[in-house]
Amino acid sequence: MSIVVTGATGHLGRLVVESLLTAGVPADGIAAGARNEEKAAGLAARGVEVRVADYDRPETLAEAFRAGDRVLLISASDPGRRIPQHSAVIDAARAAGVAQLAYTGVLGGPEADFDLATDHKETERLILGSGLPFTFLRNGFYTEVYTENLAPVLEHGAVVANAGEGRIGTAARADYAAAAAAVLTGEGHLNTAYELSGDTAWSFAEYAAELSRQTGRTIRYDNVPGEVRLGILTGVGLPEALAAILVDVDHAVERGRLAGGTGDLARLIGRPTTPLAESVAEALKA
Repeated sequence: MSIVVTGATGHLGRLVVESLLTAGVPADGIAAGARNEEKAAGLAARGVEVRVADYDRPETLAEAFRAGDRVLLISASDPGRRIPQHSAVIDAARAAGVAQLAYTGVLGGPEADFDLATDHKETERLILGSGLPFTFLRNGFYTEVYTENLAPVLEHGAVVANAGEGRIGTAARADYAAAAAAVLTGEGHLNTAYELSGDTAWSFAEYAAELSRQTGRTIRYDNVPGEVRLGILTGVGLPEALAAILVDVDHAVERGRLAGGTGDLARLIGRPTTPLAESVAEALKA
């Protein structure tokens, strides 16, 4: 039996593997699923087994899982393509007879009412229909979504959003990775859904204030209408479909749909989640 992490060479996947190793899982008890072995060479050098697992090539997935494996399905990155990709993973996991299929979905699960959640809700439905023992990790947003691209914010002195005074309960990727490791190594997590978010939700006005405090500059919050932000996003080259999803997410923030607050994440990882101020400081040092 191995713990299999799909998408193991991505931002979250690498952190999950690191969390598993830190938790004491032997390297040879971890299998890193990757589109090709070359991308996972660094993990292989540390003794982690590498299994080719390409969401777009079901024939690779048939060889990626073994009976009794505990599997983490990290959601694919392209909205609109996820369902056939996730379906292929679920089918392969069921055929192999895995002992657990954990899935990184979205905060709110079936109650989420924003466009980005559509694929995640359908994936959960497919997993339930498969009959596999499951764990749903309904992740809130990563703080890094906001802090990893600060250049335009600092250049223009403004955080631009269409979220009004809404609050969003983000946490660091490492927090979510630690939660995934916890449910893959612990007991009592089967057939359970966790609503995962940061301990303290923040508003974009507070985010701008934190950036101001740490940079010593005045960073304002520009709350703009959705159609204006759509134009801004497409104007800098984002495809309209992706820009529309981002605008819709901010509307969800305004409605309070991404504030979280269950405390599930902190309980799973056994510590407070990473504060916004700490993530901002890390980003500014980069």
